Amino acid sequence: MKKAVLLRSATIAAVALSAMHAPAYAQNADTANAADEADEDDDFHRTGEIVVTAPYFEKLDLLAGTSALAGEDLAQQSRGQIGDTLTSLPGISATSFSPGSSRPVLRGFQGNRVAVLTDGIGNIDASNTSADHAVTIETLTTERIEVLRGPAVLLFGGQAVGGAVNAIDKRIPRSIPEAPAHVDVLGGYGSAASEWSGGASVDVALANRIVVHVDGSYRKSDDMRIGGYQLSPELREEVLELADEEASEGHLDEAEELREAADNRGRIPNSGVESWSAGVGAAFIGERGNLGASFSIYDTNYGIPSRPGTAHAHGGEAASAGEKIAMGAKGEEDVTIGLRQYRADLRGEVETGGDFIEKLTFRAGYADYTHTEFEGDEIGTVFNSDGIEARSEAVQANRNGWRGASGVQYLTRDFEAIGAEAFVPPNRTRQLGLFTFQEYGWGNFEIEGALRYDSVTQEAQTRGLERTFNNVSAAMGAAYLFSSLKLGMNASRTARAPAVEELFSDGPHIATQAYEIGDPTLDSERAWNLELYARYDSSNVKATATVYSNWFSNFIYEDATGAEEDSLPVFQYFQNKARFWGFEAELSARLGKIGGFDFVVDGVADHTRATISNGGGPVPRIPPLRLLGGAELKSGALDLRGEVEWSADQTRTAAFETDTAGFTMVNASVSWRPLGADRNIVFIASANNIFDVTARRAASFTKDFVPLSGRDFRLTARLSF
Repeated sequence: MKKAVLLRSATIAAVALSAMHAPAYAQNADTANAADEADEDDDFHRTGEIVVTAPYFEKLDLLAGTSALAGEDLAQQSRGQIGDTLTSLPGISATSFSPGSSRPVLRGFQGNRVAVLTDGIGNIDASNTSADHAVTIETLTTERIEVLRGPAVLLFGGQAVGGAVNAIDKRIPRSIPEAPAHVDVLGGYGSAASEWSGGASVDVALANRIVVHVDGSYRKSDDMRIGGYQLSPELREEVLELADEEASEGHLDEAEELREAADNRGRIPNSGVESWSAGVGAAFIGERGNLGASFSIYDTNYGIPSRPGTAHAHGGEAASAGEKIAMGAKGEEDVTIGLRQYRADLRGEVETGGDFIEKLTFRAGYADYTHTEFEGDEIGTVFNSDGIEARSEAVQANRNGWRGASGVQYLTRDFEAIGAEAFVPPNRTRQLGLFTFQEYGWGNFEIEGALRYDSVTQEAQTRGLERTFNNVSAAMGAAYLFSSLKLGMNASRTARAPAVEELFSDGPHIATQAYEIGDPTLDSERAWNLELYARYDSSNVKATATVYSNWFSNFIYEDATGAEEDSLPVFQYFQNKARFWGFEAELSARLGKIGGFDFVVDGVADHTRATISNGGGPVPRIPPLRLLGGAELKSGALDLRGEVEWSADQTRTAAFETDTAGFTMVNASVSWRPLGADRNIVFIASANNIFDVTARRAASFTKDFVPLSGRDFRLTARLSF
């Protein structure tokens, strides 16, 4: 069935010659100028100002805040998971479940409330199902990562109230390189986990305007080094008390194991990662359209660090699935995950030259995903996901300041979990979306509007349960430009269908250390959202500041019932009113020259506060106030940078959630371009967490036993020729 759908998608693309993203190189006049300003001598990359790549974004203003990592910044920040790669951007934290699995957290939202995309369509993996599941994006071969917010996010789904993260790769070429072949290489070493990483891509121009692309990457790291005790003070005290209990009952071996776990410091056991990826693609690049396809593999094997727990089986008793999760002490088998995704993608576009519709675009992807959770050498639980996502848009020509895009999006996914820890039943998701995004500008005034309809069907076949949700989301934005200062606001009404886990869960969940129970009667989650912003952009100063608030009428959340199942606390999904509010700000200012260097200072600040109404208390895993400031000396050949990141204590916690201590980390880096300002070759040496502090992310399920990396010296090389 899915193969037939993909074949039909290919037929449609051949007719429409459409694509999700427009050409991103010199052939596109609208983006070429911005690219030249960012990187004058690199014909294939952009490393400076953000250039948003979707065709309807090339010419639209994007009233909402948009940020990105690309070029040297992406090379320096690149980590094994996209969540940990993006944390330097305003309003972004990460789930940081382990070095092998970390998903972005935007304005306190995570999971299904944040869309993670590959080249404009869904990632089609299982990372939104559970925090211990890796995101199948390899940053070593990613050209740029964009973070989108505001009305334009409705183009990607009504569920993304937090925003969308879009990873752009080059597997389907977008234009013909100037040289017969173009090569990109990125490699590095990190001392904290003895991490070696490398990625490379080659684009070759063949005859008849055909471009072929090949890429690959490899990354391997050992157990991660940390600055102090692995366990948080609260968990360490709990484990030592449990050790005393075991000793008093005569279980001396168990007591010793627990004491060893409590006293462990310096390394996180079972936190190593080994991953590789490979991709091949080709495209025909015509003067008024293009059509291309790609095939890729993502493979990773990573450890799941254990949480010393509160249950032990004695006297030869067999432990239940929940007890195995709860034990997590030394002496138990290590849990590892082996994951592989096969993916095929199709993209095309045709310029119609019409007065109203100037371009038709098409994008489709198919993914076959399997990951296996091993307990030692034995298979514990197997997760299979098989899905297709496709979308097509009609992009409008500029008619006296009015422009926009409208389209259709379709998703189908079959998911099953097999094993003792299969906390969700086999299920099927079908989603159809219709959307439009419009902008009009005259003089210094601009307005944006977006409207989206989604029909979502969730089916748990083995339980005979099926739910269908029909939702409408809408957004409006307005802005006025006062010379270098832009002031604006965005307002939206969004609706999100409950996720499969929220509806149908019933079993022990290793990621949350809980027995989870869904509610198949849940309604769609609806919210009113408002943000006010100011942006200042001059030759020497760039600054943005945003305040936002979200009012939920049917916020879906987990709460403890007080019961216990399989030696785990029972958490059930409920709905209630909730309120999120916060701010984020970013500043970069060139203060003058020192010798031959520009002296630049920059800073980021963000904060989110979230509360469930009617006595529900704080929303769990919300990042606290964070401040990040840096100073840099920049020249064409050499950059010197130092920065300090400060995070406040997080004491607004939910039931069964511990406080998170604040931290201060100091980082420094040197970037050297031996060929000068052309930036085609750069070597970066950085020292992160110089004072080796123990830091934990409040947004992480595993913060009490998986702290962030200790002191980490990194060497990175990026070559483009």
